Amino acid sequence: MKAFLYLTLAIICEVFGSVMLNLSDGFTNVFPAIGVIIGYLLSFSFLGFALKYIALSSAYAIWAGLGTALTAIAGVVIFNEHLNIFKVFGLAFIISGVVLLNASATKEEQRGRGDRFVVPDR
Repeated sequence: MKAFLYLTLAIICEVFGSVMLNLSDGFTNVFPAIGVIIGYLLSFSFLGFALKYIALSSAYAIWAGLGTALTAIAGVVIFNEHLNIFKVFGLAFIISGVVLLNASATKEEQRGRGDRFVVPDR
């Protein structure tokens, strides 16, 4: 459960960082530029915490896919970007891909292996 909390926080921070990136206007607006740095720093930190429990392939697919989809939705909602049938299908394919990748993961991959970074005693 902790793993998916970390992953959810990583996704939220990534979307926040992306929204701030648009608001920073090429890093010319100071506070949004600071938001970009904070958002991505927190996002990668939480993603790293999630990787203690979730396999890289599953965690990164979920993070990248849902982050992309939610960022596109934020663009439509916050910045009034145009939504057409191609974007709708593209978002549906991204989300479907994330679901399929997650469903195909073995039980061990979904749990992650807590001992994978343990260095044996010499």
